[in-house]
Amino acid sequence: MRARVPASAANLGPGFDVLALALGLYIEVEIEPADRLIVRSAGEGAEFANDANHLAAMVAIEVAGHDRLAISVRSSIPVARGLGSSAALAIAAAAAAGSRDPLSVGAEIDGHPENAAASYYGGLVSATVIRNKVQVARFPLDDRISFVALVPDQPLSTKKARSVLPEMVHRADVTFNMGRMAMLLAGLGDMSRLTKDVCADRLHQDYRSTLFPQAPEIMSALLERGALASCWSGAGPTLLAICKSSDVATIVAEGSSILQSVGVRGRVLQLKPDLRGLLVDDEIPDW
Repeated sequence: MRARVPASAANLGPGFDVLALALGLYIEVEIEPADRLIVRSAGEGAEFANDANHLAAMVAIEVAGHDRLAISVRSSIPVARGLGSSAALAIAAAAAAGSRDPLSVGAEIDGHPENAAASYYGGLVSATVIRNKVQVARFPLDDRISFVALVPDQPLSTKKARSVLPEMVHRADVTFNMGRMAMLLAGLGDMSRLTKDVCADRLHQDYRSTLFPQAPEIMSALLERGALASCWSGAGPTLLAICKSSDVATIVAEGSSILQSVGVRGRVLQLKPDLRGLLVDDEIPDW
């Protein structure tokens, strides 16, 4: 069985650990019966050990109940860059191994139900766990919006990015984020309502900037060069520009210039939202 799952950008500024958006980068897992465990990988993450310690293998073995599997992984999702690669891989592996509930498997393995939900359903979602079950709400997304991702070459692990966050936050900061999140959802549903400050955040982005000091300058520059809004993607270090589709080419060119101006090596990716989520077998189009 073959399964394909999109990347995800979580948080989107004020929606810390709640909001996520599926983006058009993909990971594909194919699993077939075999005499012994075989793991092959290509693309992003191909440098990891192709053995039972590979995340796809661990998930597939758990779902199938044995290791007599040939597992092939192909990915265009950068690893440890805040684009939900772990959740996407877990869901794809679970689906390809025959899981009846790949979403729950992905959320449990990755620990982020919002990333898992975006990759599973596609589009813009919020997700949380209630009574041990992932609960998901889907939101409209204006089809005039596209995204540009600035992906630094230097990785940043989610564990390290979470280690700099405070254990306690002020009530005023929580209220600040809740208000911005409501306005962000309205703006993503209707581009005319997007303003540059809807991705403002007091719960994680500033704290994480201690690990990526150029981030605030890059996000400000994206706004100055025409982005409608900008934010961290997940735990970073990828930074996301929300743009009019008609302005994407300009923002891509400006993104390369911005990275160079602050001395950060990386890639600039033009991305559309993925609205289909998990696909299996004949549903999967050619890459």
